[in-house]
Amino acid sequence: MSTASTLQGFDTSRLEAVIELLYLAAAADEEFSDEERAHFRTSVESLTDHAVDDLDGLVSRVAVALQAEGRDARLAAVKARLPDPKMREVALQMAIRLMAVDGVVRTAERSLIMEAAEALEIDGDRAADMVARAGH
Repeated sequence: MSTASTLQGFDTSRLEAVIELLYLAAAADEEFSDEERAHFRTSVESLTDHAVDDLDGLVSRVAVALQAEGRDARLAAVKARLPDPKMREVALQMAIRLMAVDGVVRTAERSLIMEAAEALEIDGDRAADMVARAGH
């Protein structure tokens, strides 16, 4: 089953939660260059089959919320919108893929993944395995 087909059952709130997690992953090293933003956009559009109408607006809202509330609160908000453990695992897997696109998962990115796994109640060993597989 492809990621896009997995996301077909996600309503707007759940898609936005996945995108928020992807944004948190992209911004894990606190740098979000124009190049990274362009890659993020392409990845999100591909992964969601262009299901989000106002991606720029959503990203702006997520960035403001992250600045105001912090990462822990935003991870809790993602979890609240993804009630099913399988949905949370799909979202984490997508975030890992986005981070690994350059072939390297940096320390800050790995730290975010482990923090996200804990917040999303995904086993740490499972998350580490997902990261290891993404690097290959």
